[in-house]
Amino acid sequence: GVSLGHPVHIRIYKLESEIEVWTQKNGRFQHFATYPICMWSGRLGPKLKEGDRQAPEGFYTVDKVALNPNSIEHLSFNLGFPNVYDRGRARTGSFLMVHGGCASVGCYAVTHKVVDELWAFVTTALENGQARIPVHAFPFRMTERNMHLRRGDKWSGFWANLKKGHYLFEKTLVPPA
Repeated sequence: GVSLGHPVHIRIYKLESEIEVWTQKNGRFQHFATYPICMWSGRLGPKLKEGDRQAPEGFYTVDKVALNPNSIEHLSFNLGFPNVYDRGRARTGSFLMVHGGCASVGCYAVTHKVVDELWAFVTTALENGQARIPVHAFPFRMTERNMHLRRGDKWSGFWANLKKGHYLFEKTLVPPA
């Protein structure tokens, strides 16, 4: 029951190196597919500054301006880093993408075949009226066990905030605003 052009939501999990695509049906989102990330750079934790080679974590959106069909990495779309939260904490960076090619200096890199599929979902959703596609980038699957294992980490408070958004989506199947 899924076809291109329906609204989409993307979730990224760094530690598991996975990107999920969710499509909307009857006002709620349903899981469509999980794709492998072949490379992301940095470590668990948010991107802090331009040049730190860190892949971001947080809640982002992709619009038509974010699309780059002429990317040197086949195809790419900009995550929208820094968002309002990041800017409020003086985090800097630009051109943080999901792109083809298996190399990264702060992006989420997937194979050309995977980026072709992601591109098809993203571009047709935008062409069919979805103004902004939510992309949520998490350090890991936001389970109680994973949170417990990292409870002393300097980013545990930040991750607890991300977990609230993650949980809200899991409960409602609607990306939180």
